[in-house]
Amino acid sequence: MTSRLLHWIDLNILSLGRDMRLSYLPPLMVYMAAGIQGLTGIVGTFFVKDYLGLSAEFLAALGFWVGIPWALKIPMGHLVDLVWRYKSLLIYLGASIIAASLLIMAGLIAERDAMAAILPINTWFVLSALLSPIGYVLQDAVADAMTVEAVPHVEEDGTPVTPERLKLMHTTMQTLGRVAIIGGSVLVALVNLYLFSGTEALPEAEKVLLYRDIYLMALVIPAVSVAGVAFAALLRMRHIRAHMARGLSRAEAAALLRDPDGNTAPNWWIIGGSVAFVAFTLTMGLSNLKWNQEIIFVGSFAIIAFLMAKLTRELDATARNTLIGTALVIFMFRATPGTGPGVSWWSIDVLGFDQAFFSVLSLIASALTLIGMFLFRRFMAERSILYVVGFLTAASFVLSLPTLGMSMGLHEWTASVTGGVVDARFIAVIDTALESPLGQISMIPMLAWIANSAPAHLKATFFAVMASFTNLALSASQLGTKYLNQIFTLAREVKDPATGAVVTAANYSDLTSLLLTVVAIAVLMPVSAILIARALHLRSA
Repeated sequence: MTSRLLHWIDLNILSLGRDMRLSYLPPLMVYMAAGIQGLTGIVGTFFVKDYLGLSAEFLAALGFWVGIPWALKIPMGHLVDLVWRYKSLLIYLGASIIAASLLIMAGLIAERDAMAAILPINTWFVLSALLSPIGYVLQDAVADAMTVEAVPHVEEDGTPVTPERLKLMHTTMQTLGRVAIIGGSVLVALVNLYLFSGTEALPEAEKVLLYRDIYLMALVIPAVSVAGVAFAALLRMRHIRAHMARGLSRAEAAALLRDPDGNTAPNWWIIGGSVAFVAFTLTMGLSNLKWNQEIIFVGSFAIIAFLMAKLTRELDATARNTLIGTALVIFMFRATPGTGPGVSWWSIDVLGFDQAFFSVLSLIASALTLIGMFLFRRFMAERSILYVVGFLTAASFVLSLPTLGMSMGLHEWTASVTGGVVDARFIAVIDTALESPLGQISMIPMLAWIANSAPAHLKATFFAVMASFTNLALSASQLGTKYLNQIFTLAREVKDPATGAVVTAANYSDLTSLLLTVVAIAVLMPVSAILIARALHLRSA
């Protein structure tokens, strides 16, 4: 039994560490920076609740707009392919935008009156919320391309890497990429746990200073990604010198560091479609049409689907079938609507959860997901995305039950029969569904397939198109969340900061109905996609 366990640990966990290469580190640093962005998540939740009079419906609608920049990965990805040698400049630009977003929030907290004299507070908040994803999408498009560059096609002695070993290295690289993102969130949860320990007893003025300091501390995010690019440049110089020492010229040495058919000509369908997408999104977004978000989603979906159809002509019939089946299932899994911010408000107002406890929940969710990526690495590598999504759907269903039960008073009953031991906090520790990044796991098989099977000269473009399509699913999720928050209205208590008078009374009467609806949809949508894919004989990665 012991030998079996040791063999399993060696096969699933230790082997991943052995397969790690120094060249993987630069993109992993950029991915980790993306994971660290959650450092301001808890602060943002309490800041919005306590200082901004924004409704759950408005925040859900804002979530839709925040998701739109991720669909811009298509032109960004193709741009990376076209300007491969200068792609690091996009990392610097993205880092600058992220820093601007963080500084705006720090200013809103520390210098509220000065900021309000320039623009309304809510306008500053929306601007910061929109700048952040723009910066991250720039960096993510480059990081995807860096994962391809990080996997060498030749050994140290210049001999080609075998196809089998190349596939293994791509799978390892993509798995480590998700590990870096989730690892960043685990690190953030630990930091938050330390920072928010005992904050419930702090005076309001000291809480405000703590919030400001956390946003300033988050400036480490752009610094980490920039450091990753700098380290990549150092590694590239070292590899070029090593190959030149074998007698190659600098040009020959540089050519070995990228796919042999890596020269990319502009794809005018991609460029033209991307320009049309941006123009369409901005025109509709700035219009006063009642259904502008819905029109943007439908139009964006049509444009991205058209670009995917054009791009898949580069693939053979089997690969095309695999890509379509994979895209369908992942889209439906990620498009399931959420509950919106109202559940967090209920947890704060009714259950009494504070910043420190939210940090505990975040840590548990991220840590279990990270463990799951190690435990199910071989499962993900050997099974199709249909099996993986089916498993994740079942896991999400189970993880949603504790919150649903507490909305019906489960925690009150369990506390009464256990002498207060199994209370709301005890149950919530089990429930790791709060922002649980299970979607990261579902992406690994698809990303590994793209890195290994997509045309070499268009890998960044393929990454971007598929990411745009799946991230468009998140916009669909936000639309669904907005609709559900219109049907089931949740409101937290809002007081006038000057007089202390209650402006909006707390109302969580629709909470159970909202949670039941979300749970049902979260099961039906992915299961339906799996059944449709099987009925149409679509393959999956």
